[in-house]
Amino acid sequence: MVDFVRIVIDHGSVTAFHWFLPTSGDGRTLVGGGHGAAVRGVQREPDIEYLAQIARTAEQLGFEGVLTPTGTLCEDAWLTTAALTRETERLKFLVAFRPGLLSPTLAAQMAATYQRLSRGRLLLNIVTGGETAEQARFGDHLGHDERYARTDEFLTVLRGAWSGASFDFAGNYYEVEGATVREAPDPAPRLYFGGSSGAAGPVAARHADVYLTWGEPPEQVRGKIEWVRELAAREGRTLRFGIRLHVVTRDSAKEAWTAANRLLDDLDPAEIAAAQQGLARSESVGQQRMRALHETFRKGGSSHDLEIYPNLWAGVGLVRGGAGTALVGSHAQVAERIEEFAELGIDEFVLSGYPHLEEAYWFGEGVLPELTRRGLREVAA
Repeated sequence: MVDFVRIVIDHGSVTAFHWFLPTSGDGRTLVGGGHGAAVRGVQREPDIEYLAQIARTAEQLGFEGVLTPTGTLCEDAWLTTAALTRETERLKFLVAFRPGLLSPTLAAQMAATYQRLSRGRLLLNIVTGGETAEQARFGDHLGHDERYARTDEFLTVLRGAWSGASFDFAGNYYEVEGATVREAPDPAPRLYFGGSSGAAGPVAARHADVYLTWGEPPEQVRGKIEWVRELAAREGRTLRFGIRLHVVTRDSAKEAWTAANRLLDDLDPAEIAAAQQGLARSESVGQQRMRALHETFRKGGSSHDLEIYPNLWAGVGLVRGGAGTALVGSHAQVAERIEEFAELGIDEFVLSGYPHLEEAYWFGEGVLPELTRRGLREVAA
């Protein structure tokens, strides 16, 4: 059995590492798409054999789980990961889904079944949705803030049904009588939740187990942590915090930056402009924060402007919606940035890289040993 890798930081919590399943396709250049940007760069189709290869590799290297995205550009996260539970033994699956597109009682039943059949390996990423066109495909026409209000009620019913007792609820969006599941999930799946808007924060504070942020410079991340931590304290709760980042790590910084810049080799200005035009229509506050990180480059700056903080590179966000930054550098430099974010209070790192199979090995065999040498890594058999 391969060792399970964890990191312990000074404030006493255990930091987990997750990888990513590219269910919209993978490649050796930037695979774009999402939040209004069209899919591009796919060289490897997301067939079950390839996804299983990535999942088994992530498990072997010691990642706790893998994030699986949601949206019409991806394969369905529930079905894909359910199939992959038979390809793995202990790897957890962080399933992203939009809460307004199915009933909360049905979601509770699906999650409870998944948790039993997988022997406790389900994690849930709640994606309220920030793109009007994507929501409309599913017949959802609520505005941005209303979607968060509905998510608030959805998660109330979800947890009520998981209690194992009969749960009644009457709100503005849901009215259920006797919501329950066959058997309460044990443990209840952890809820991961992100959102940078004023409507998102209170919902995270009331319901999330882990608040997720996209990768921004440390001071911006610190501000979001303090904001959500204060909101959670008002609710009498404490949360864990996670960050979503890509990685490009090599034996030397020069090799890493060469690999990062190579990801941009097949991009042309017209393609970047088209992607940015689509991303600009997103209602997601987090997406607009991502776009702001590479604004200087888009206005005629140099590729150097994409390094917005030491070893933090905004190049991914030129054509990709959602998480648009990467940690780039030698294994030691990437470990330094991880340590810096951990000291801010980040407990979980959700990582990815192009292509996802090879980049998992670069991180698992390069950065994790460096973290051990720094005394930050706890290895449990």
